[in-house]
This record gives sequence, C-alpha cells and structure tokens, in this order.
Amino acid sequence: MSELPAYTPPKVWTWDKANGGQFANINRPIAGSTHEAVLPHGKHPLQLYSLATPNGVKVTVMLEELLALGHSGAEYDAWLIRINEGYQFGSGFVEVNPNSKIPALLDCSRQEPVRVFESGAILLYLAEKFGAFVPTDAAKRAECLSWLFWQMGSAPYLGGGFGHFYAYAPTKMEYPINRFAMEVKRQMDVLNRRLAKSPFVGGDDYSIADMAIWPWYGALVKGQIYEAGEFLQVDEYTHVIRWADNIAKRPAVQRGRMVNRVNGPPESQLHERHDASDFDTRTQDKLLPST
Repeated sequence: MSELPAYTPPKVWTWDKANGGQFANINRPIAGSTHEAVLPHGKHPLQLYSLATPNGVKVTVMLEELLALGHSGAEYDAWLIRINEGYQFGSGFVEVNPNSKIPALLDCSRQEPVRVFESGAILLYLAEKFGAFVPTDAAKRAECLSWLFWQMGSAPYLGGGFGHFYAYAPTKMEYPINRFAMEVKRQMDVLNRRLAKSPFVGGDDYSIADMAIWPWYGALVKGQIYEAGEFLQVDEYTHVIRWADNIAKRPAVQRGRMVNRVNGPPESQLHERHDASDFDTRTQDKLLPST
C-alpha cells in the first residue's frame, strides 16, 4: 500500500465548507431547517416525500406492491424532494423528518396524521398497517426483520463508505477504498450464501427484507450504482444476481423504481406520482426539472 500523506487531527474539529466532494454543498454538522417551505399535500391518505435513491425506491416499491395486492388504502402521492437543491432542509420537510433525509411519509388516514421516517421504519409501518409482506409466524418474522435490520446497518458501509470514497470523494484514497471494498465484498458474500439456501432473503416468501436490500445490493450486483461492478468482481455472486433479476421482473418493482426518479432515460422517470394513470400518461412536461 502506498504511503498516505501525514495528517494530524486538530485539537478541535471545525466545519470546512470548502472540503470538496459531490455532496459538500448540502452536508453540514447541524440539524434543523434552513428556510421556510410548506410541503405540498395531495388527495391520498399517504403522502410520500422522496427521491429515487436506493432508500427512496424501497418505499415506492412497497407502495406499488401493496396496490398490486388490492390494498386501495395504500394509494399515495409521491412528491419530489431534490436533495441536491436542499429541499430536505425546508421547514415543512423537517417537521416530517427532523433528520432531513429522504424518504419521509405522512399517514393522513388517521384523525391525527402520523409521520414516519427512516426507510426501514416506513417499510415496517406499512407492512403492519396493511398486514402484508412481513410474516406472522414468530420464527419467520424474526428472520425477515433480522435481514431488514441487516440492510439498515450494512448499507452505510456500501453507500457512505465505499460509494463515497470510490465515486464521490474529491480525491481517490487507497486506504478507505480498500477498507470499504473489503467490507462490501464480505456483505455480498453474506447475502450470496443466504440466497443459495432460499429464493428470497427472508425465506420462501417475498418480503420487506427483499424490498429493503434489492435497491442497494441488487443495483450493485447489476452494475447500476457507482460503476464498480468490475472493480468488486460482482459476477461471482451468482445467487444474488439470480435474486436481483427475479425481483426486477416484478411489475410493481418496475413501477416503484420509476417514481421520483430524475436520472436515466426519460422513459424511466416519473418525477411525481399522484395516480396510477400517471405511469401511462407521462408527458415531457412532467420530466422537466421543477422551477
């Protein structure tokens, strides 16, 4: 390993706003809102404020799967939160998610609206609300939730760790890239070994565990994030590839992946979703950036 430049941490850390990196303009060491901004509100019981990052895709897939099962109460309005432009620091968004991260959900089907934030919490909330995609048997439920929380604990090493240093950091550094690549490959091996024994992550049935893991690790193994497939030799994870391909074939997954998407081919994007017919009646106007 090449020798890194010497670095001595200062006695007291201070915020350097010019530290570089793709997301430096929105990262900050304090919480709370930066400006007043009222969130829009649609006609449906569920109001989603999101962006089609892997964490956002989890929830839109879940909602589309619930609708595909016939749960009409899962109808939702999906509003676009442009995180690169700081929408998540608006006062209205911070009221729904004090952590200023997407996705955030507001359930208005109750007398008092319920806010839910953190993608894993939203998946579990919806699964329990509609009695779907989480097992009721105690052992199977424990397995499903264990994998759900495995994803919540593991993905930061993939995204904020490997993804940041490999794809977004202003300079490439050998130590952090090697450190996080090793951990991501270990995680992929964990997942591959699990999927060698069962068709889905939680067992025999498709569940919120698959919905949580697929947007991250399914995308990674299919070369759809960080352009790191060759670097990480993802072709060796054959069971993960089989699972990722099967999930991707589901119509609800295909719809969910489109919602709040702002990159890729225009036909793959649906910036906002307010009705099922939006998937069929998208116009170029809906694909233009907000003003």
